[in-house]
Amino acid sequence: MDHQCNCGNTHNEGELGVQYNLYTKIDMNNVECLNEYEEGSGVTVFKPWEDRLNHDKYVESDVDDELLFNIPFTGNVKLKGLIIIGGSDDSYPLKVKLFKNRPHMTFDNVATEPEQEFELCKDDHGFHEYPIKIVKFSSVHHLTLHFSGNNGAERTRINYIGLKGEWTPGHRHGITICTYESRPMISDHVTDLNVVNREIQ
Repeated sequence: MDHQCNCGNTHNEGELGVQYNLYTKIDMNNVECLNEYEEGSGVTVFKPWEDRLNHDKYVESDVDDELLFNIPFTGNVKLKGLIIIGGSDDSYPLKVKLFKNRPHMTFDNVATEPEQEFELCKDDHGFHEYPIKIVKFSSVHHLTLHFSGNNGAERTRINYIGLKGEWTPGHRHGITICTYESRPMISDHVTDLNVVNREIQ
């Protein structure tokens, strides 16, 4: 079924639902959300597509309109799409910056150049896709999203963050140095003790 988002683009609901399943590949126990009003609420916006309109779980900003998500994946991701559902009033965010493979970022780091950024439109149903520059997000093990601004509300609210892409298992262990020594072969060495003894004499 096709739907039109507030930005005027038309999207197929069934296709989007199948594609936006990367939430299952997020290391949920290690997601960080900075400036969340209620502790632990940030991670709840990563949920199944069919639950995106359930507004019982959401995150609001605390002291200002900014939110920062540090999102580790359980492997390597080729990121292809992003969907944001903000608050239904003036609390929806206006801008998002995407940073690749920079774990544990803070608000002190967000002035650095992001890999990509978007001006966000109001999307109450989750049908507007923000196209990712795949060449910049082809091997992502950690994604940071920095949201800023809203339309005048005291807090910024996000109900759903959808991520689309391809996942492959990642090698998370450190470098292992192995030394292999072949078994000595008798035939490679002088074994005739008589010859050795004669040379000594």
